[in-house]
Amino acid sequence: MVRLKNRYLLVNILYPEATALPSSKVPNVVAFNQPTTDDLTPQLLIKAIREVVLELFGDYGSGAIAGSLMVKYLSPATSTFIIRVTRAHYRIAWAALSMMNTVPVKDGKKCVYRVVRVSGTIRKAEEEAIRRAREMMLRAKRELGDQSAATLESILGKAKDNRPVAVDSEVLMLDASDDDGEGYGSDDDG
Repeated sequence: MVRLKNRYLLVNILYPEATALPSSKVPNVVAFNQPTTDDLTPQLLIKAIREVVLELFGDYGSGAIAGSLMVKYLSPATSTFIIRVTRAHYRIAWAALSMMNTVPVKDGKKCVYRVVRVSGTIRKAEEEAIRRAREMMLRAKRELGDQSAATLESILGKAKDNRPVAVDSEVLMLDASDDDGEGYGSDDDG
C-alpha cells in the first residue's frame, strides 16, 4: 500500500489596512491580526483557492490539487487556518494564497494571506499555531504595558460566568529544538 504524502500549510490572514489609529487603545499587533468574519467557512475558502489556482495555473494546477486540497482547521477568532495538499503540489496552493487579496465572503475586506509554516504533519502545524497565538498575546501585552490586563479583558471579553478571562503573566513557550534548520517554516518529516 502506498502512503500519500501531504503538506500542511499554516496560514494567517492579516489586515494591513485596519491598523489601529493613534488615538485607539487597541495595540497594532491586535489590529493587524484582527478576527475574521464568522461568514468565512472552509467551503468558501477552498472554492476561492481553487478559483485562483485555475486562474494562475489553468487546468493543470486545478487538476493537481483537486483531490487533496482540504481545510483541516479554520479559526476566525485568530484568523488562522491549516490546509492540506499533496507534497508534490503544495507550492501551487502557496502561490494561489499569495495572490489572494480579499476574504472570500460577500463584501470581504482586503487582506493578505501569509503562509507561516509548511509541515509534513498536522501536529507540528497545530503546535506552531498555538505558539504564534501565545506570542501575539505577549506582544500585545508588552505594547500595552501596565494597562494590559484591563485592555485585553475588554478585547477578549469575559468568561461565560461573568468573571474576567484569565491572562497569564507567564506563558510557556514551545521548545524550538525540533527545528532541523533545513529552511524557513518547513518541516520535512513526511
